[in-house]
Amino acid sequence: MKRKTGICQKLVLFLTVSLILASSLFAQTFEAIKNQVKVQTLKNGMKFIVLERHEAPVVSFHVYADVGSANETYGITGISHLLEHMAFKGTKVMGTIDYEAEIRILEELDALYDQIKREEAQVKPDTLKIEEMKKNFETLRLKAKEYVVNNELIDMMRRQGDQGINAYTSNDATQYIDSLPSNKVEYWMAVTSDRFLNPVFREFYKERDVVMEERRLGLETRPMGRLIEDFFATAFKAHPYHHSVVGHMSDLKNIARQDVKDYFSKYYGPSNLTVGIVGDMTAEEAFKLAETYFERIPSGPKPEPVRTEEPEQWGERHVTVTAKSQPILVVGYHRPNARHQDSAALEALANIIGQGRSSRLYQVMVKEKKVAIQTGSFNGFPGEKFPNLIAFYAVSSWGHKSDECLEVIDTEIEKIKTESVTAEELTKFKRNAIKNLLDRMKSNSRMAALLTYAEVVLGGWDAAFDQIQEIEALTAEDVKRVANTYLVKQKRTVGEIIPGK
Repeated sequence: MKRKTGICQKLVLFLTVSLILASSLFAQTFEAIKNQVKVQTLKNGMKFIVLERHEAPVVSFHVYADVGSANETYGITGISHLLEHMAFKGTKVMGTIDYEAEIRILEELDALYDQIKREEAQVKPDTLKIEEMKKNFETLRLKAKEYVVNNELIDMMRRQGDQGINAYTSNDATQYIDSLPSNKVEYWMAVTSDRFLNPVFREFYKERDVVMEERRLGLETRPMGRLIEDFFATAFKAHPYHHSVVGHMSDLKNIARQDVKDYFSKYYGPSNLTVGIVGDMTAEEAFKLAETYFERIPSGPKPEPVRTEEPEQWGERHVTVTAKSQPILVVGYHRPNARHQDSAALEALANIIGQGRSSRLYQVMVKEKKVAIQTGSFNGFPGEKFPNLIAFYAVSSWGHKSDECLEVIDTEIEKIKTESVTAEELTKFKRNAIKNLLDRMKSNSRMAALLTYAEVVLGGWDAAFDQIQEIEALTAEDVKRVANTYLVKQKRTVGEIIPGK
């Protein structure tokens, strides 16, 4: 036994020394990259963050719109995601064969849609009149389609070598991604600035149906999707994290094209957009082109921030969903936003308890007790810009129930509260966290995403590089402290899928 203990101590010492050396080397690398970042804010308030990399003739672009589902109000949930879809529909010069003729029909469509909705809202709606108006609406919609050049914007970018064209919407942001050969930087500037200067939300009602189908297939027909939607609605009673990115079906059915135009006008102004550019171009070239193409977009005030704060939770909350599924458990605890000083310790806590096959939950629940077939944890759930959740989940194995899984989760949490984490666990987390940061920085696209995220969410692009110091400074006592501070039953929500017929 003594010999085994001696070997373990030497192993811990070796890992610690290796981590110190590796961290020192990584810190130097981070500092070198950090010193190469250049920033410029245009006269209209739009910010560009540029990092030159000349190893390969490619450039990645990341446009971070500081608007997500958390900015939505009642009646228009899902509009951020819907607008993301519409942003690929083109402009006055892209996506149409005759904009002037097309826009007249689109305006007729909007007016007719408004009439239909007003009639449907009457105490005694005229069903025959509504039916006639809907027929006319469909006729106009098909007429407008005749002017559309399908997917022209996407096809144009791909013909220029854009293999990374994409976009996604989260609770915190909407982001647009491109990767092009380095001789196409000006092409990207011209096309993308036109997208934000002259957008045309054509084929809106068709695309709205696509998003509604996404909700049906991705959320309503999936037991886990139902649970997560109800879980957030229970965990957040006030803050807009309580509704899903895809929105409520009734809102999607009633959002009009004018709503999207108004939403774009409010949240897509230059002062609410941050651009990350990483790759084979000079910062001087990028800034000059940005001034030429993006400064023509009129400036405007930055949108009012989200007012509502989630109030203190007064007691444990429970939500259940009955579905044809094995038992699934989700347990979420309230935690502060990503800028908080405890964020790194909470990340370590989530990792050590529930991330990966070496985590405590996997070892105990899946391998030893066999009460679950899958376990895991989330941190910064469902977003990070505002106070959010650290959560743990378990999928029960055959013959076992969620209450057994909850008992094990509670036991493992209490162990950390009283005994803390081991040196080996903390060392492994630090090593992997630093490695993951470095891996993200190797990719042009992921680096551009990291810089814009840090600028908007963490309070400055340089915070992306400061994370290594926060990770290095973590102690076992820090992890123990945040476990006792935040993993409190009074402040948690328990969600469960109960198997039904």
